[in-house]
Amino acid sequence: MCSLKKDKIINDPIYGFVQIEKGIIFDLIEHPFFQRLRRISQLGLSYLVYPGAYHTRFHHAIGCVFLMKKAIDQIRKKGHKITKKEAEAICIAILLHDIGHGPFSHTLEKSIVNNINHEMLSLLFMEELNKQFNGKLSLAIQIFNNGYKKKFLHQLVSSQLDMDRLDYLKRDSFYSGVQEGVIGTERIINMLNVVDDNLVIEEKGIYSIEKFLIARRLMYWQVYLHKTVLSAENTLIKILKRAKELILEGKEIFATSTLLFFLKNNFSKKDFQQNSKLLHQFAMLDDYDIYASIKQWISHDDFVLSSLSKIIIDRKLLKVKIQDKSFSKKEIQDTKKQVKKQFSINDKEVDFFVFSDKVSNSTYNYEKAKINILMKDGSIKELKDASDQLLNEMISKKVNKFFLCYPNLKQ
Repeated sequence: MCSLKKDKIINDPIYGFVQIEKGIIFDLIEHPFFQRLRRISQLGLSYLVYPGAYHTRFHHAIGCVFLMKKAIDQIRKKGHKITKKEAEAICIAILLHDIGHGPFSHTLEKSIVNNINHEMLSLLFMEELNKQFNGKLSLAIQIFNNGYKKKFLHQLVSSQLDMDRLDYLKRDSFYSGVQEGVIGTERIINMLNVVDDNLVIEEKGIYSIEKFLIARRLMYWQVYLHKTVLSAENTLIKILKRAKELILEGKEIFATSTLLFFLKNNFSKKDFQQNSKLLHQFAMLDDYDIYASIKQWISHDDFVLSSLSKIIIDRKLLKVKIQDKSFSKKEIQDTKKQVKKQFSINDKEVDFFVFSDKVSNSTYNYEKAKINILMKDGSIKELKDASDQLLNEMISKKVNKFFLCYPNLKQ
């Protein structure tokens, strides 16, 4: 009697039913490395501003696979060959592109390990999974690293118009409730084509691309780099820094065993490459470790650690000013002086409560990577040459903003 393999159906709030065929994709989703993404928030601490933004990297990865399948179908319909093996490989690459994210996604990227970003960790996870799955991820890794002969396959995974960006803009807009981020993903995918091994957008899709870029710009300043989000996420970074300092000073501090392991050590990319056990340790680390720890740190006898932890748990966030030019040294020093007096803390401790930094965003960097438009006459134009000049200036301009965080000061 033959047994029929049933495909997996995932009900996604954005796209509806997402079908996952039994096989390597399904097995990777079931793997503990990937299941961990259910415990990694997509937007860090943005839910402190937008209460609905509780979605996870797991949601996002599944959505990316759904869009990738749509893109494969469209490109095939335009007469371009994508083999079954290649299709499976790019679906694996997009499924695992964010698997290296640490707790709260980008927020703590530089706080848990040194000089190693989530892309590097994603690659290390893929290489480890490749060993466990007997080489079945080799082509996916090749595409992920842009080492495969068909360059447009990598562009579907990582470019200025990849399935990652198409999903996160629509998904983050939905969960945050910020309608400015809504984009026409289906329209954009339908306009995809390939010319000379490069992804292009057919001319009639140019307005959808312009809307996509404007939406991305608005989402960055309204959600990802919202001033209150900056305050919360930088406070969380300061909390981890203080906890690490106390541990190095030999102070007793509670933390989950996994978090404590990373707080006690300064692991680099080289350490991860030479010791595969580190990757398995990192795979046990998620948002829950951070929350379980900072809930306990509220009661710690260190004023800095307990105060900062309470700021996050009770959402009594640091005040934040944001402006187009850097804050003067005098304003920063005057603010620090007030805080030192109010809380009776020293010069070193005040830096955890008063700090200034810069955030930057460039919506479209045509010097780094281009979005090419396939004109009706068959010629190729770069977006900045095919689009409205005024719009080009807006979306390609790099915007810098400066922020200053500080506690609520008594008058």
